[in-house]
Amino acid sequence: MNIVFLGTPDFAASSLEALCASNHKVVAVVTPPDRRGNRNKLMPPAVKTCAISHGLPVYQYERISKEGVDDLRSLNADIFVTCAFGQILSREILAIPKHGVINVHASLLPKYRGSCPIQASIINGDSTTGVAIMQTAYEVDSGDVLLSSVINIDKDETSGELFDRLADVGAKALVEALDLIEQGGAVYTAQDHSKATFCHMIKKADGVIDWSKSAKEVHDFIRGMHPWPCAFTTLNDSNVKIHRSHIATYDEVLGEIGSVLSAESEIIVACGSGSIAITMLQVPNGNAMSSNDYLRGHSIEIGTILK
Repeated sequence: MNIVFLGTPDFAASSLEALCASNHKVVAVVTPPDRRGNRNKLMPPAVKTCAISHGLPVYQYERISKEGVDDLRSLNADIFVTCAFGQILSREILAIPKHGVINVHASLLPKYRGSCPIQASIINGDSTTGVAIMQTAYEVDSGDVLLSSVINIDKDETSGELFDRLADVGAKALVEALDLIEQGGAVYTAQDHSKATFCHMIKKADGVIDWSKSAKEVHDFIRGMHPWPCAFTTLNDSNVKIHRSHIATYDEVLGEIGSVLSAESEIIVACGSGSIAITMLQVPNGNAMSSNDYLRGHSIEIGTILK
């Protein structure tokens, strides 16, 4: 089938790579405009870089539903595929391809509709997640599901690590779904909308740690916020990023919520129930380092409160 692929980050680039290696033909790639990154340099989306490496034509729109309708019609594609595209398609665009639009979504729908399903699954302490290939409808992530692929989440896995695994799972599921559509064997199942849950775009300020939560909840939050925006807390009047942790086994009497219970090779902090060990952190203008390395050059008084 002739495909127009719409996507933006590395997660989507994995699906584009899989399509380029399949029997299907990508006739064009759509992605947002280049953005300014470090040192104010224009940086292309990962999907654009991937498309160029395969010699594919690239269309970039700030607002596709206003700028891209005529271009999309002219491509005469059989189907559109979206994957972490980041823009809502108008009904006019959804009606263009004869096989409609399908989307690669990194959750087991109807759970975690929205923009951060991978982070949400870890923050909420889920043990499983997966990818759903669904037919795109006008309401966000509400379309009928063609197939789903389930994987387990490791108890210490971060969002970044899960992103990488789900990118591969999604890429394989996408090719399988397109094969089914082309062969006339696609069966779509309506979502149970009464069971839908939603997750919203994460902002940098959302990374602050709430030490009143249980040790497991804090540990899951740290995992879920890594690598961006990264969980953070205030230590000695500085915002410190927490990259890694584990649930501590600590026999001493627990102190005040957010207080440092021990600062030897790890930094043990009291939570609302239980405690966690901070094992990797990053101070402002510094690099990420192990807590052991940090404590060699910095002393933390027992009882210090993290906020």
